[in-house]
Parts: sequence; structure tokens; C-alpha cells
Amino acid sequence: MLDQPTRNRRAEQRSRTRAEIIDAAWEIARESGLAGITLRDVAARVGMRAPSLYSYFDSKNAIYDAMFAEGARDFLAGVEALTPTGDPLTDLKNGMRFYVDFATADPVRYQLLFQRTIPGFEPSPESYAPAVKALEIARAELSRLGISDPGALDLFTALGAGLISQQFANEPGGDRWTRLVDPATEMFYAYVLPARDQGNRRERRQ
Repeated sequence: MLDQPTRNRRAEQRSRTRAEIIDAAWEIARESGLAGITLRDVAARVGMRAPSLYSYFDSKNAIYDAMFAEGARDFLAGVEALTPTGDPLTDLKNGMRFYVDFATADPVRYQLLFQRTIPGFEPSPESYAPAVKALEIARAELSRLGISDPGALDLFTALGAGLISQQFANEPGGDRWTRLVDPATEMFYAYVLPARDQGNRRERRQ
């Protein structure tokens, strides 16, 4: 009996080429901005003609979608790697620090994932799924810390986004605003603490 093939080499080569195309798109975006990506430039980076790209991606938005999926998976992996310390304030600071560091490490990736700057582009449900899961983890973590206010997560992410936006706009590459992560998180915790304690007291009475 002949041995059955254990590898699909054609599929592996296709996957490698798709990854090479996505890497080229990221390179161009970091040099010229997300709007600066063109199929012709991407094709040139990987040594093929622009029409050949359609064998791998049916449009430029499909390339954006693959980039979004990659970035969202990286973000989710970072969220999942956060380890609770047992101290609510420390855990909140660690979460905020991860969010801000992730953003400032790659402004183009942050722009694609968290800002709507590409006209007509919406990530597919499959590509957006890791981002949804990351948000669900964050909501569950707040609940674990006793913070059940539905608006708390919105406030928490808005604080982080504000620091990130100010840093990008006024001192790219610096830390004038990102170094405010701890005091901003302390302000957030002080704001939600009464509601958290009130909820804990209700639970103890039940």
C-alpha cells in the first residue's frame, strides 16, 4: 500500500505567498500610510505583477482584511497573556499599559485596528472575531475585579485611547502622555471603586 501524502505542499506555498504579500503591505503602510498601499506596489515588493495578486486576494480591501486579522490576533494573544496578580489596581494598570504599549509600538497597526480611516473598508466577521474575543475578556476581567458597570469598559478604553491619541498627535515616539498610564488608571479606579464596593456589599448581604 502506497503511503498517503502527509503534506499539502501547494497549500503551504500558497500560505507562504499570502504571508509575504501581507508583510509587503505592512511595510508599505509603515512607509507611506495605510492609504498609500497600492496593488502595484505590493506586487513589486513580492516580485510579481499586479494581476497575479488576484490569485491570492480579490481586492485591496481583502489585503486590508488580512492585515486586520493578523493585528487582531496579535492583540488577542497579548490580552490572553496578561496574568492576574490578585491586586485589582495592579491588574488594571497592567491592562492599560498593555493597551497603550501595543498601540504605540506600531501606530499604523493601531490605526487599522482601532480607527476607521480607510473609506469603504470594514473587517470581515472572521477577521473581527479576535477583537471581539479580546473585548469579552476585558469585560470579564472587570467583572472579576468587581466592576460591573456596563459603561466602565467604555470609560477604560476611552482613557487609553485618549492618551494614545495625544501621544501620536503631539509627541510621536515620546512618552509625555503614555507615562500617565498609572495616574489615569488610578483615577479610573477611584471613580469605579464606590460602585464596586457597593456591589460587593449587596452580594455579601444576599
